[in-house]
Amino acid sequence: MSRIRLVVRMGFLQIQAVAGVALALSLLMGQAWMVQQRTGNSSWVDMIWTYSVGLVGAVAAMWPLAEALPARQVLVGGLVLVWSARLGTHIARRAASGIDDPRYAAYAQEWGPEAPRRMFAFLQSQAFASVPLPYAVFLAAHVPRAALGVQDYAGALIVLAAIAGEAIADEQLRRFKRHPSNAGLVCDIGLWRWSRHPNYFFEWLGWLAYPIIALSPDYAWGWASLIAPAIMYWILVYLTGIPPLEAQMLRSRGRRYRDYQARTSAFFPRRPKRTSE
Repeated sequence: MSRIRLVVRMGFLQIQAVAGVALALSLLMGQAWMVQQRTGNSSWVDMIWTYSVGLVGAVAAMWPLAEALPARQVLVGGLVLVWSARLGTHIARRAASGIDDPRYAAYAQEWGPEAPRRMFAFLQSQAFASVPLPYAVFLAAHVPRAALGVQDYAGALIVLAAIAGEAIADEQLRRFKRHPSNAGLVCDIGLWRWSRHPNYFFEWLGWLAYPIIALSPDYAWGWASLIAPAIMYWILVYLTGIPPLEAQMLRSRGRRYRDYQARTSAFFPRRPKRTSE
């Protein structure tokens, strides 16, 4: 009977987590829409999304709150907060400089007078598509293992390596753009020589850490954490990441970007191909 009660309790906790994450993300992305409409700068949307996922993920990791939280809940909650703080601050600096996100700007131009309504619906769909991310954090934080072990430390190392890799890629791109002599050119230095989107690759890599922590033979719910890296890969590679950004780069860089596409991997870092002139 105690086993049945435990299963029911765990199931109820999963329902609470999913419903709470979905509601929180919906409300926060509603705020992102209001900021975007008032400022006309879509870069604030990604900043709010990043901080929202980090905050909701950390709360989910530490739910239900207690005076003495298990070490794993503190570790996992801290990891998602560090990721959120680094990336959110990077995007905030870009938004504060007045740089609009070309992807959202293209959507607004395409939608015309329907842009406000369609942008709201788009951001709400983004909120619900993001639910597996904080939920994976929740699952990793609540693995029924007594003490921190190899899986936990491996997951932490992956998150920290991913944060460092993404920060390096962002800094390399920032320095490239800062030089006037590079105007109109394609960034093809450092990590950008091995991948056209190394920042996206490291972003995806970080979400692999939570299944590594969560997967356990006696924890059936842990398998659901695999949805997080899967959904992040789909978003980055097929939805709001690479496709609209590369379309914009082709419009602005033309042949130079097509040549870059021909020799450089789109996502996973690989040695550049040799192309004939």
